[in-house]
Amino acid sequence: MSAAQALQAAIYARLSEDAVLTALIGTDGVHDRLLLRRDEPHVRFAGIETRDWSTASEPGEEHIVTLEVRSGEGGHRVTQAIAARLHALIDDAALPLSGAVLVNLRHQKTRFVRDAKARGHLAEMMFRAVTE
Repeated sequence: MSAAQALQAAIYARLSEDAVLTALIGTDGVHDRLLLRRDEPHVRFAGIETRDWSTASEPGEEHIVTLEVRSGEGGHRVTQAIAARLHALIDDAALPLSGAVLVNLRHQKTRFVRDAKARGHLAEMMFRAVTE
């Protein structure tokens, strides 16, 4: 398993096991694929960009993890609440990774927009992780 895969699995486990987040998005609310015509709030792994971050003495990688929070019409407040919970769960979290060590995991930015085409609201969240 690559460090990026291990990171995604660890984030998925953290999100899926949280009772507060589950109350906001339901038991099947975290996905790694695009869902067509889903009005319920949900979180999706939109992508992971990985770069070499090795030093002279240690191999390492930098990962930019993008998560999308989507909610239906009238859901801007819901989208903000879900994004705040994701931030609390992931930012600076010490997640165990299979086959790699997580050096740090920090929130970089969040962008909230109204998605008129999908008739809902979107938060795009980016987190930066370094693994060894």
